[in-house]
Amino acid sequence: MGVALVLAGGFGKRLRPLTLETPKVLLPIGSKTIIEHQIEWLRSYGISEIFMLVGYLKEKIIEALGSGAKHGVFISYVVEDEPLGTGGALRNAAHIISKMEPVIVVNGDIVTDIDPRPLLRSLEGNIVASIALVPLKSPYGVVEVEGNLARSFREKPVLRDYWINAGVYAMRREVLEHLPAKGDIEKTTFPLLAARGALGAIKFDTPPYYWRSVDSPKDLEEIPKELAERAGGAAGI
Repeated sequence: MGVALVLAGGFGKRLRPLTLETPKVLLPIGSKTIIEHQIEWLRSYGISEIFMLVGYLKEKIIEALGSGAKHGVFISYVVEDEPLGTGGALRNAAHIISKMEPVIVVNGDIVTDIDPRPLLRSLEGNIVASIALVPLKSPYGVVEVEGNLARSFREKPVLRDYWINAGVYAMRREVLEHLPAKGDIEKTTFPLLAARGALGAIKFDTPPYYWRSVDSPKDLEEIPKELAERAGGAAGI
């Protein structure tokens, strides 16, 4: 179906001290690391060639993943010598994007099973890049109120009136014209493309799809439980 570029060069500051010696993509989610979950997901949709865009603790990522053969994929590496941000990291991989477009781009801190194919299909006409959206899950419980009375409580509901960036993108080579030398695509490239009507957006409801960003030690504890529940439900348990 194409190739995937995984953004894995960041410091993982929100997960310190866990990331002081371990790059974020190698943190464990149950019995597998974040990147192993991602590789299985991408492979399930026919993506077998993966480029890791690495910087911080890159040697550990390369040592852990190698050629990708043990995971049934082909893995190559694009190294940034200094922090470039997500936009700069992609610009650093221009030789890949220009020759192998369209490409799937994935943030290295998500666990998901969304189908990337609709993103690729959306790259038509003026659309240079397309982003996956998932509904916002409230980090807090919500109180339903009537007048001055509390009527009911909902624990961390999914707010389907609000959609957030899922960290999964499809891009054509034309995106290279809008990537910064340093900086993040969320603050530079995407707002520019959106203003020009060149940024697509595909909504993925959850469920049926699973999506979660790994932002805290609590996420590392909760995601394996959610995945086990999801697997049990699929098996009719």
